[in-house]
Amino acid sequence: MSLTIAAVRSGTDPVGKLPDAAFHRTLEDPILCSKCSVSYNLIVDYDATLSRFFDQDARPLITLLRKAVFMGHTTDHRVTHFETSGVVVKSFTPNHLPPTQKPQ
Repeated sequence: MSLTIAAVRSGTDPVGKLPDAAFHRTLEDPILCSKCSVSYNLIVDYDATLSRFFDQDARPLITLLRKAVFMGHTTDHRVTHFETSGVVVKSFTPNHLPPTQKPQ
């Protein structure tokens, strides 16, 4: 079973599909942006968190998500949902964001 971790910005709903699971678990330590006060909650399959090797399997994925959150600071954290299950981080943005205003 491959491990999939989703990072959802606090105070927002998930935009993309959450990892396949009967029950989801939010990990205790959220990912915090080091430059501002934005935090992302980590959501994982409950059964995967009970695995003996969960800490070892999740460490590289959480590192990728931390980097994605840090890089999202330059766009004012418009991405509200990240997901990774390997070396690629998928990002989801809500469709209802207001368009950026052009300078006059």
